[in-house]
Amino acid sequence: MLAVCALLFARYSFAEAQKQSGAPARIGWLWYGSAPTGPQATIETAIIDGLRELGYVEPKTIVFEHRFAQGHPEKLPELASNLARQKIDILIGIGGDIAAAAKRATQTIPIVVGTSDDPVRASLISSLAHPGGNITGVTFVMDELAGKRVQLLKEINPKLSRVSVLWDPMHADSEFREIQNVAAMFNVKVRSFKVERMDQFEGSLSAINKEPFDALIVVPSRLTSLRSREIAAFALKSRVPMASGWREFTEAGGLLSYGPNRAQIARRIAYYVDKILKGAKPADLPVETPRKFEMVINLKTAQQLDLTIPQSVLYRADQVIK
Repeated sequence: MLAVCALLFARYSFAEAQKQSGAPARIGWLWYGSAPTGPQATIETAIIDGLRELGYVEPKTIVFEHRFAQGHPEKLPELASNLARQKIDILIGIGGDIAAAAKRATQTIPIVVGTSDDPVRASLISSLAHPGGNITGVTFVMDELAGKRVQLLKEINPKLSRVSVLWDPMHADSEFREIQNVAAMFNVKVRSFKVERMDQFEGSLSAINKEPFDALIVVPSRLTSLRSREIAAFALKSRVPMASGWREFTEAGGLLSYGPNRAQIARRIAYYVDKILKGAKPADLPVETPRKFEMVINLKTAQQLDLTIPQSVLYRADQVIK
């Protein structure tokens, strides 16, 4: 009973203290890259819009402390530690690397993340239902959808037999393994090309072109998304369709994407921030998983590749870029 009373008092005092002082909530925001613009800002815009809908107005009731790693994951630990020293109320960020760096930087400040890693497999939380510790948020990961992209490419090109896969092995998910499993079912050969740092893209893309291939599959991650336009341009120049799990890759010029609606999921980060600022503990807030999936097809790219998309595929698309 005493523990319950203490918890209620802590929640009440935290919220009331802010209300009485009039001080805005201080949110640390750790970025893998730089401040995104255009389509790349979809996730961040969703979070800000969600906070506005909940009544937060910058800088009156909420202020942000931003730190940017500029695509260099080795900078994340120090940037996270720097934020932890700024007397912030919550630390938020998108990406598994960010979540890991934030966890190492503080065991007390609440952390809200959106990650395409499996947060349990990455040892960030104990379980989705009961995170434990000081981390909660949303996950974009849906490994089984990776195989669906192989099926879609095969449906578009029944002669598909060789696929190159660009992926970041640092991600704690099973998308690459799922791609391998489904590709084997369709007698499609998979060639693996790994990227773990920004300076490895040129070499990997050059290596891909050394042997013939029928399609390129990009396992989505914060790292690969930073080079989505370059990868899409490479696929077009190589005259092959590119598939991925995030719509940003299709908007950049890829042929298709099939995966979770990341903007919709990211909007829920605002919900977590609001709950925590009102006294909830991250350990008690279950991590949410995707509920809606979308398929986006770029017809402009299909025309450039002289590909005809079957009506059976077009009918299933949530959006067609013309």
